[in-house]
Amino acid sequence: MQKLSQTQFDFIIIGAGSAGATLAARLTENNQFSVCLIEAGGKDTSPFIHIPFGLAFLSRMTNLGWEYDTEPQSQLNDRSLFWPRGKVLGGSSSLNAMCYIRGVPEDYDRWNDMGAKGWDWQTVLPYFKKSEKQQHGESEMHGADGYLSVSDLRHTNPLSSTFVDAAEQIGLSKVTDFNGPDREGLGFYQVTQENGQRCSTAKGYLTPALTRSNLTLLTKALVEKIQIIDGVATGVKLQLDGQSIELTANKEVLLSAGAINSPQILMLSGVGPKEHLAENGIKVKVDLPGVGQNLQDHLDIIVQHHCKNRDSYSISLALIPRYIKNTFNYLFNRQGIFTSNVAEAGGFDKTQYAADIPDIQYHFLPAILLDHGRTTAFGYGFGVHVCGLYPKSRGEIRLRSNKPNTPAVIDPHYLEHLDDQKVMIDGVRRARKILAAASFDKYESWEVGPGPDAQTDEEILAFIRKNSETIYHPIGTCKMGDISDVMTVVDSQLKVKDIKGLRVVDASVMPSLVGGNTNAPTIMIAERCADLIKQEHK
Repeated sequence: MQKLSQTQFDFIIIGAGSAGATLAARLTENNQFSVCLIEAGGKDTSPFIHIPFGLAFLSRMTNLGWEYDTEPQSQLNDRSLFWPRGKVLGGSSSLNAMCYIRGVPEDYDRWNDMGAKGWDWQTVLPYFKKSEKQQHGESEMHGADGYLSVSDLRHTNPLSSTFVDAAEQIGLSKVTDFNGPDREGLGFYQVTQENGQRCSTAKGYLTPALTRSNLTLLTKALVEKIQIIDGVATGVKLQLDGQSIELTANKEVLLSAGAINSPQILMLSGVGPKEHLAENGIKVKVDLPGVGQNLQDHLDIIVQHHCKNRDSYSISLALIPRYIKNTFNYLFNRQGIFTSNVAEAGGFDKTQYAADIPDIQYHFLPAILLDHGRTTAFGYGFGVHVCGLYPKSRGEIRLRSNKPNTPAVIDPHYLEHLDDQKVMIDGVRRARKILAAASFDKYESWEVGPGPDAQTDEEILAFIRKNSETIYHPIGTCKMGDISDVMTVVDSQLKVKDIKGLRVVDASVMPSLVGGNTNAPTIMIAERCADLIKQEHK
């Protein structure tokens, strides 16, 4: 049983993930603020979270995630896709591949142009730097004093080096810093790790904050709804240890439950499209048509090769001695294979449809991946993951019922825009070109996906429809923008329209997808919002 010594706090934060843990750490720096952080999942005690290579097994850990699936997707052969989302301290930052990517300045200038004033590149860059504890120290683009450790990989597979070496053979650059001024090309990712271990927001932000007496943490606590009285968010109702409890927020409720759960909680609280709320028997507090709309995600397809070379990470009797040796190397030195995030290398490239900036991203895996790692893959191989960075298709999150423990309806509408199909097809062709580079000749590999029979656009598209999956970057369902826009959910201060004392602070507020992994941008959003809150409540 978790004992609650108080039920009134200045701030209540819903969700201890990438944004929520960041907010909790920053707000409790002011010892005048009392903060309650509520997490639906448990503590991040699994060793598979902290050992980077454990990533390969996390998708099988049903106790660490929400275990969501999408609605059948009409453009993907009516398949329902598995959508892993973290349900544990650190949220998805405890489950992700640890790639530290911010996007490009144009992404944030676009937000500003779309009505999210004050979120342009020049304004957000200081918050990326503030969050960062960069291995190479402070520079014009990087920070060194933050909570989030960012470092070079301690181990990289020879196949990953081969992938990076292929760049110059096919007319791409080698990139040493994907968060520098020019990121088009191939290179190794920097990762959110410290001393060979994952640095989630639970590890980086929350661990030091938990020593502060003004922070109360509740785990395995499911928020039923936000209490809203006369247009003011006054607290939350939650389930804890089988009991229904109400907590009061003297200053603000901060909703950081992610792109799926944040709109769900808003709707359960009476904030959302009035017709949809009425259909579910929910009393409308504020009619906000944009709640749950504008869902965007990066769709991913793998160009997969098999080979006989044993450099790849795989399950094989022949590799047991290597793994035993590396177990001791990790335990005593924090070195070797187990420090790898598996997705060691990658890059950014332009299809024929790109404008000024790259429109696809690669993640190279020196391994065979099946069903997000939930199915055991035997044998040796490697693959290039390709995702279209700026999809034009838009999906939605809806309620399935008015019960908080019933999963929401997730409908991404993948590939419904024709341009998204074209980008993915050309992305597959470009990935094939990389794997056909001379540097890969020594592996004598053969393509198994799409396979040599898929050559036309129609054949490649058929392969994409049959095999593509999410690469775990949902955003946009509580869109930030100009309050005169009927689809805007939060203003530029992340305050929910027409409600006092309530903000949404997570990836759901992004008006559009950034060109890359979404974890670092989500942390940046929370860093900046913490400053906005501190300024307002001096």
